[in-house]
Amino acid sequence: MTNSLENLSFEEAMQELEQVVRQLETGKVKLEDAVSAYEKGVALKNICEEKLKNAKSKIDLLVIGDNNTPIATEDFDDNINK
Repeated sequence: MTNSLENLSFEEAMQELEQVVRQLETGKVKLEDAVSAYEKGVALKNICEEKLKNAKSKIDLLVIGDNNTPIATEDFDDNINK
């Protein structure tokens, strides 16, 4: 993964990934260019997954008590499948 890709925000990486997918979907890309685009797409996908994983680990769900005071926090992962 190149350093310039690693510095992209999640939104920038998703936008570039979408461009790669559109380019590949046209079917008008030479084989060598398609392989390079695919490799870039995989790198961008990995960047997006890592950024989502990091964001997900930071999210806490606030559990509100009867009187609207926070009584506990729960890890996002614990609540995602409820």
